[in-house]
Amino acid sequence: MRYFSGVDVGSTQTKCVIIDERREIVARALIDTGANIIRAGDRGFAAALDAATISRESVVCVAGTGYGRFKVSFGDLQITEITCHAKGACLLFPGTTTVIDMGGQDAKAISVHNGEVADFVMNDKCAAGTGRFLSTAAEALDLQLDEIGEISLRARNPVRLSTVCTVFVESDIMSYVAQGKKIEDILGGIHSAIAARTIALARRVGLKPEYTFTGGVSRNVGMVNMLEEKLGHHLNVCADSHYMGAIGAALFAREHAQAALAG
Repeated sequence: MRYFSGVDVGSTQTKCVIIDERREIVARALIDTGANIIRAGDRGFAAALDAATISRESVVCVAGTGYGRFKVSFGDLQITEITCHAKGACLLFPGTTTVIDMGGQDAKAISVHNGEVADFVMNDKCAAGTGRFLSTAAEALDLQLDEIGEISLRARNPVRLSTVCTVFVESDIMSYVAQGKKIEDILGGIHSAIAARTIALARRVGLKPEYTFTGGVSRNVGMVNMLEEKLGHHLNVCADSHYMGAIGAALFAREHAQAALAG
């Protein structure tokens, strides 16, 4: 059996996926990227190999993607995360027309036609509406990042944020705390503001169902709920949504290896 791998080196976390010739996932790995991007790719790949209990030699092609894709020193090719997220989304949800990707430092909307990227837009110059924004909010409220989505679902009177700027969100939150606002209502307002900003971004490529949600923020149930509420449509989300870029990269690695064999 031959295997293929995708290594998605993100600004916050590094994801690695290994697939087999049938395009089935045999291993996943998730680690914090840290300061050493080159080392992150190495560690992610090693963790996936351990999870799959296969040798390095069994993986015939590796594709790097994400923020640090050119730092995957052992990679055979590098593919943009835009293309990889679309590819992965169409494998898991073949009817995908629009991909909404929310990561640690950026947000993207990708229009997909016949499995290919037709258009895309990204918010890459400001962390507003990203995982970093949510992380800052969690820290300001002395909560764990993985808690805030569930808590936001209990909001009954969500606050209105004056800004979605990561630099100023803490002062906004502290102001609402001082006013005696409930934590769930503050978080409800935060999730609502981010969802509205993300949908405004996605409108630039066209809002066409079926929608697939990818990236680390897809694990936040509060964000999934709020996006669905504002879109008025179901979002495709699964346990592998966080790994979508790595899945797409692994599929490209498989195609690259097959083309080389055929040639």
